[in-house]
Amino acid sequence: MFVTLNPDVLATRYASNQMQEIWSINNKIIAERNLWVLVLKIQKELGLKINEQAISNYEKVVNEINLDSIRKREEKTRHDVKARIEEFNALAGFEEIHKGLTSRDITENIEQLQIKKSLELVQFKTIAVLSILSKLAKEYSDLAIAGRSHNVAAQITTLGKRFASTIEELLISFENLNHFLANYPLRGFKGPVGTSQDLLDLFDQDVVKVNSFEKSIANKLGFEKVLNSVGQIYPRSLDFDAISNLYSLSSPLSSLAISIRLMAGNELVTEGFKEGQVGSSAMPHKMNTRSCERVNGLHLVLKGFLNMASDISGQQWNEGDVSCSVVRRVSLPGAFYAIDGILETTLTILHEFGVFKGAIKAELEKYLPFLVTTKILMAAVKNGVGREKAHDLIKKHSTKAALALREGKDLDLINDLANEKELMLKKEDLERIMTDELKVVGNAKNQIEDVLKNVEKVIKNNPEASSYKPHKIL
Repeated sequence: MFVTLNPDVLATRYASNQMQEIWSINNKIIAERNLWVLVLKIQKELGLKINEQAISNYEKVVNEINLDSIRKREEKTRHDVKARIEEFNALAGFEEIHKGLTSRDITENIEQLQIKKSLELVQFKTIAVLSILSKLAKEYSDLAIAGRSHNVAAQITTLGKRFASTIEELLISFENLNHFLANYPLRGFKGPVGTSQDLLDLFDQDVVKVNSFEKSIANKLGFEKVLNSVGQIYPRSLDFDAISNLYSLSSPLSSLAISIRLMAGNELVTEGFKEGQVGSSAMPHKMNTRSCERVNGLHLVLKGFLNMASDISGQQWNEGDVSCSVVRRVSLPGAFYAIDGILETTLTILHEFGVFKGAIKAELEKYLPFLVTTKILMAAVKNGVGREKAHDLIKKHSTKAALALREGKDLDLINDLANEKELMLKKEDLERIMTDELKVVGNAKNQIEDVLKNVEKVIKNNPEASSYKPHKIL
């Protein structure tokens, strides 16, 4: 039997068995054979003379796959579909399949079926991610942390809000995916140049029968919509749209992975570090965020596949050609292996996620006077100080204190601001501002609650997805 000596690393190392099965060569061959059998049955129902024994024989050998034999046939024919037709015929002992069809009537529809099944699996796992994210957002909704912009301490936020922001972006992408799936059209059976001429000849120019034939098979494959006018192939912009949806879904997860890496670097959180795990072969103390790094890496891989899909969109000659064939053989399964790896790894990270509250508190105390400078600014403005004048005064003292802090010196910013008479703020006013961290997180808690309500609607309709647990990752 033909053996692949160099397995696809994206599939075997990062993707789940579920996604691998959808794109495996064996399953694709079986799907093609089942489609050929379905075509025979529908053709017979619509009046074509099809040998009943032939249908039975084909059905019996659907799962008998010899990749080595098929490969030898392809080496001779230099045509993959012709090789698979000959192999299936030889196994069944008949030559009944593929009447009125061209190769793309088989490959295009089966590849679209693979894409549809893969998107549904991605949809399922995205709900699982939304579920665990919502639990973390709720659990840490009151955990005040030093919020950062430009990765510099800026204002106080909560860890729960960081998760909520990821959720909101992910929900937008999820809704776009749902819309795409609901409207994803099948190419159908249109023949060599899209006119359905060969099928019309088979059915004695009966357009009603040809249309019925195509719609019946589309329904059996699970598609509600069929394209009306195509050439030999369906528009490759559909492939770009599919992968674009995957890239959009991966973007908030990649951003979250970066945030976790940054927080872990400051000893604030952990993505999880299991017993027996090794962070470095040279430095025994290291507990790297290797899974978050994987998410970021796979996000870049997915971007590469998106670029490939964009390059074959708008590049077809007349009714179509196969210049896109090698690109699609690589990019379609590759993109789904990459997003599956991202989702499985993200789920693992979130299930094993932990926080170090002592370190978070210490960081908050270190930066607290700086984190409330905007609140001090607003207090000064409310007391009648000009906004820009107050900004300059606070900036003068806060930058002086920040530079001193970096030199290991200790300056009392609050005392300095209290002594700045033009600010019109007493020391007790400033200390009151800093008393309760959760009073200076703005509308964070309400924002989290609003986001969680939106997630609840999704989870309510998908209880199985919300309880999904990730596979063990390497």
